[in-house]
Amino acid sequence: MPVRGRNQSAQAVSLHGRLFVVDCGEGTQYRMVEYGVPMMKLDSLFLSHIHGDHVFGFFGLLSTLGMKGRQTPLSIFAPPAFGPLLKFFLSYYGDGIGFEIRFTPLKMKEPEIILESKSICVKAFPLNHGIETFGFLFQEKEPPFNVRKEAIEQYGLTLTEIGTLKRGEDVLRADGSVIPAAEAAYKPFVPRSYAYVSDTAPFPEEAAWLKGTTVLYHETTYLDELAAQGAQRHHSTTVQAASLAKEAGVGKLLIGHYSSRSADIKAYEKECRRIFPESFSTSDGEVYDI
Repeated sequence: MPVRGRNQSAQAVSLHGRLFVVDCGEGTQYRMVEYGVPMMKLDSLFLSHIHGDHVFGFFGLLSTLGMKGRQTPLSIFAPPAFGPLLKFFLSYYGDGIGFEIRFTPLKMKEPEIILESKSICVKAFPLNHGIETFGFLFQEKEPPFNVRKEAIEQYGLTLTEIGTLKRGEDVLRADGSVIPAAEAAYKPFVPRSYAYVSDTAPFPEEAAWLKGTTVLYHETTYLDELAAQGAQRHHSTTVQAASLAKEAGVGKLLIGHYSSRSADIKAYEKECRRIFPESFSTSDGEVYDI
C-alpha cells in the first residue's frame, strides 16, 4: 500500500561497468531520474515475481526507453508468468519500442547462472512466496593474480613467466631455481557478492544458497510479533531474516519491504540487531558500496 516517503520495490545494481535493475515497482523510472541513475545504460532487468508492487513500473520504463531512442537490446529475466504481461504491453504500446526485448523465463529449482561474463556472474534461485518467485545473487569471479612490479625487475621475468605467475603457479627455471607465486604475485581483491531476496517465507535451503554472501538484502515485511501473519502470506519477519543472515554467515544484512502499517523502520533494525548486529534498515535513495 502507498506510504509517504517509501516507494515500491526497485534497486539499481552497478557491477563492473554494467547497470542492472532488480524489480520494477510503480514509479521506478521517476526514481531513476531523481537519483541520477542513467536509464539508457540499463543492461538487464530482473523481476522476482509478478505481484504489482514489483512489476507495475515496467510499463513506464520500457516506454520511456523507446521514446529516448534506445536501440541496444534489453534482457529481462522473470518468472514465466511475466510473459503474458510483456505480450500485453507490446500489443498496445510496442509500436514505439525500437529495441529488442530478450525475455528469459526463470524455471530453475536451485541456484543457476542466468548471466555471465569474464568477471561476473548472476544466479537466480527459487523463493517461497506462494507464486513463482526468485531471488538473485550477483557475484564477482576470482580475479587473476597480479604480478608485483618489483618482482619483474628483481627476477627479470619473461612474458611467459609473468603469464605463469598470473595463473598462480610457481615459475621453475632451467637452472633449477623457483620463483614462488606467493612471493611474486597477489590477488588484487577478494571477490564480492550481493544477494537480493524479496518476498519469501523461510525455507530449508536458503542459508546454504546464500553462504558467505558479502551483502544480503532480505525482505522483513513484518515485525516478530506478526510472525503468524507472515507465515500465512509467505513473508519473512525481522527475526527470521536476521537468523538466516547469521546462519549463512553473510557480511552485512540490509532489510526492507516494510509493512505499510509500520511507520518506524528503526524498529525493524532494532529487532534484527538483537540477532545479527550488522543489520541495517534501508530507505529510498540510499547507496551502498559493497
